[in-house]
Amino acid sequence: MNTASILSALEAKHPGESEYLQAVKEVLLSIEDVYNQHPEFERASIIERLVEPDRVFMFKVPWVDDNGRIQVNLGYRVQFNNVIGPYKGGIRFHASVNLSSLKFLGFEQTFKNALTTLPMGGGKGGSDFSPRGKSDMEVMRFCQAFILELWRHIGPNTDVPAGDIGVGGREIGYMYGMYRRLALENTGTFTGKGLDFGGSLIRPEATGFGGLYFVDRMLKTKGLELKGKTVAISGFGNVAWGAALKATQLGAKVVTISGPDGYVYDPDGIAGEKIDYMLELRNSGEDIVAPYAEKYGVAFFPDQRPWQQKVDIALPCAIQNELNETDAQTLIDNGVLCVAEISNMGCTAEAVDLFIDKKIMFAPGKAVNAGGVATSGLEMTQNAMHLQWTEAEVDQKLHQIMNNIHEQCCVYGKQSDGYINYVKGANVAGFMKVAKAMMAQGVV
Repeated sequence: MNTASILSALEAKHPGESEYLQAVKEVLLSIEDVYNQHPEFERASIIERLVEPDRVFMFKVPWVDDNGRIQVNLGYRVQFNNVIGPYKGGIRFHASVNLSSLKFLGFEQTFKNALTTLPMGGGKGGSDFSPRGKSDMEVMRFCQAFILELWRHIGPNTDVPAGDIGVGGREIGYMYGMYRRLALENTGTFTGKGLDFGGSLIRPEATGFGGLYFVDRMLKTKGLELKGKTVAISGFGNVAWGAALKATQLGAKVVTISGPDGYVYDPDGIAGEKIDYMLELRNSGEDIVAPYAEKYGVAFFPDQRPWQQKVDIALPCAIQNELNETDAQTLIDNGVLCVAEISNMGCTAEAVDLFIDKKIMFAPGKAVNAGGVATSGLEMTQNAMHLQWTEAEVDQKLHQIMNNIHEQCCVYGKQSDGYINYVKGANVAGFMKVAKAMMAQGVV
């Protein structure tokens, strides 16, 4: 495989799609050695077929606001790869949504879903619509208009969307309700549904819970444990909430949360009612964390990121590329032990390279945050079986899946000096599963 020529061709074909190209480059560099050991992959053009999505739907979404004005947003669904199972991936409603970001997320989702070992392919969708500041009726009308265009292309055995940034239980409910009305069926076409109509227990917490189960296994490879460690977390939504909750349960002390307005540093730890207050802030409609500092009398750092604090563990939980090379160097200088992306591609490529070069324990989002989609896969299973597992049953299965992902990363990522390159391990493990399935199914 000539990685440089493949990347050059992709850049010429998809100019300006920086997030997508960054994600592809990371994977290709990680798998190059293994790929070249399999000439059959080269003959079958596995890479050339894998880096392009199967199809992309792009459509306008006209809807009527509360003032009777017609608004128009753009909608997307990227169906990236379904060689292992139905396309599976979230829907994101945020002003930053564009084709590049969704292609990157769909590409990452393909490998992430493969790592879970559940029968799910990779996909992603969304719109540049933001629910922030909209009334419930406006959100409902937009969701219904979005599904009016998309419903023909999704289904329990075709493409199963879920929530993501800007899409929670309310939005999933409105979209699923419209889908059910149009498709004349009541099936597990969406995950992240309410418990009253097919949802799974612990799904809102699952991404954060799974991330901490993975981090716990990382630390144990060095004879360490989470108990007594200090943790910096970014974000303050469901992912950060789940991570803070599980970190606290496992004996760690979470000292930061962040938002677009800056970050909060709470040296006493964010636990108990403080974790609950995170969600109150999130649900208040104000995308800020400053009120936390005022309520609990702690320091607030406007327009800054939490990576300047001295902590044992850093967990990006917000959005892509939120931790850069300068942040990485600050964390290293402050003695950080472990960095794990609970957000998708939370660190820039330069930051990742620095962590690996300095032999810092670092793990990528496609492995660390797979607990969310894994629990979505468990929701699909429960829907197909027409039953609901208990919270303990779901949590036990999630814990086992995250342990298995960690083991796969170690198999493919352990170096001769004992250092575990989790980026390489996750990429190679996910790639090998997808590539072998593609080989077995021919050129389709």
